[in-house]
Amino acid sequence: MKYLVRLGLLLLSVSVATPSLLAADCNLLKSLKLENTTITTAEDITSGTLTFSDSRPPIAGLPAFCHVTGVLRPAADSVIHFEVWLPEHDWNGRFVGAGNGGFAGSIGYDELANYLKRNFAVAGSDAGHQAEATDASWAFHHPEKVKDFGWRAVHLTRLRAADIVVEFYGRHDEKAYFDSCSDGGREALMEAQRFPGDYNGILAGAPANAWSTMLGTAVYVLQARQSDPHAYFSNLKLPAIQKASLDACDSLDGVKDGIINEPSRCHFDPQVLLCKGEETLDCLTAPQIGTLKSIYNGATDSQGRVLFPGLTPGDETSWKEWVVGQDPTGAAAVRYVENYFRYIVTGDPKWNALTADPADSLRQSREKAAADLDSTDPDLGKFAANGGKLILYHGWNDPAISPWNTISYYQSVQQKMGAATVTSFVRLYMVPGVEHCVGGPGPSFFGQFGLETAKGPEYGLFDSLVNWVEKGSPEENITAAKYARGENGSMKVVMTRPLCAYPKVVKYSGSGDKNDAASFTCAEP
Repeated sequence: MKYLVRLGLLLLSVSVATPSLLAADCNLLKSLKLENTTITTAEDITSGTLTFSDSRPPIAGLPAFCHVTGVLRPAADSVIHFEVWLPEHDWNGRFVGAGNGGFAGSIGYDELANYLKRNFAVAGSDAGHQAEATDASWAFHHPEKVKDFGWRAVHLTRLRAADIVVEFYGRHDEKAYFDSCSDGGREALMEAQRFPGDYNGILAGAPANAWSTMLGTAVYVLQARQSDPHAYFSNLKLPAIQKASLDACDSLDGVKDGIINEPSRCHFDPQVLLCKGEETLDCLTAPQIGTLKSIYNGATDSQGRVLFPGLTPGDETSWKEWVVGQDPTGAAAVRYVENYFRYIVTGDPKWNALTADPADSLRQSREKAAADLDSTDPDLGKFAANGGKLILYHGWNDPAISPWNTISYYQSVQQKMGAATVTSFVRLYMVPGVEHCVGGPGPSFFGQFGLETAKGPEYGLFDSLVNWVEKGSPEENITAAKYARGENGSMKVVMTRPLCAYPKVVKYSGSGDKNDAASFTCAEP
């Protein structure tokens, strides 16, 4: 779930700014005393470039800022590294918190840089450990680190960052926002549910909020797909599968463009891919078709009941890393499940998904981890009472987390609080042709992580969130952009589409350029 990529050519340099504020001496922040906190660095960065001590490439094009690093130790076993970046000039009075991906283990520097360039004060943490995104060995016999990862690090980083903002600028931030995706989307909902006063506006993408169920039910999935080696199909077959699903459903929205706008209307039958003779890369055997159906259907128990929803058709080539891998055990999903059960749930480094009892594994997952890792509470009443606004989004072609899960959470909030109430502070955008947080055949740049849309920042989801919080209404005309590299190496816009607030969907008007948002409208399904 590592989702941020270096896309500097597409990022904003400046945004709305207020007159310069008289800031304190950055170096003096080194002596700041805060609860359970050690400030390790406080230095002015005026060169425009931030360099790192490890192999990470430097980040250039930054405005002058006060760079603060520190360590939070809320428990004896806690070591949470965090950073706060404070614009030296033209701070806009706002704060942005950045989240994590996967099992965390690093700070989202690219997102911090994007928002710093827009004159926000920003902060992020490694969630209490330093590791690759699929690695959960840090959690082995470390329950306090699991709490840090689950909810404590993000919350405390917000509190300490607020203290540092006051010390540096002499006043509180006027508004605070959180923007993240994947595990960061889970963190975003955790903030809204547990700490409703931390943020005024929250942008939550592809949330892994049903963590204990999502990974707990994966035992059913892995046993269904791996117990019979004949049921595995190579990633080399993914193009044929994608072609068949697009042939079945691409034109349902009135235009063939390689994007399925309404997966709920797509009734693709994988049986059309059954090999009629010798197996080739253009067909599937009967066991392989069973596997493909299970990917679409999701995790089911022995009675056929869906425990966690599956993936959608139309962009199956994106399954290579997450779902299929280069061999039966090579998918990223396998590594996440193994690390989760071995080091967080069971404490048994030899745990094996193929020999585990699926029902008992799900029970253990929920009992062991749900309290700290799940953010599925549909009662957002306190967040709403504080004036908070929440925007959810999910790419319809996400190969990592089922997009149906986000719809399910949104509907649970409606059922708990009433649809009319929810409309006043929550919106959901389901984005056609978009994979995990960013990327895919469709336009995937719509203001998340500080990324710019083709029409500028005011037409993206983040700025829509800001407008909703500060002006009372969200932006209605939101445009997503797809970029490609031109002949001279620069990035150019090759497709735009409107984003539609759920349950509305993107509809082709019947004429016009299929790569232009003006040829589409948001309509009832």
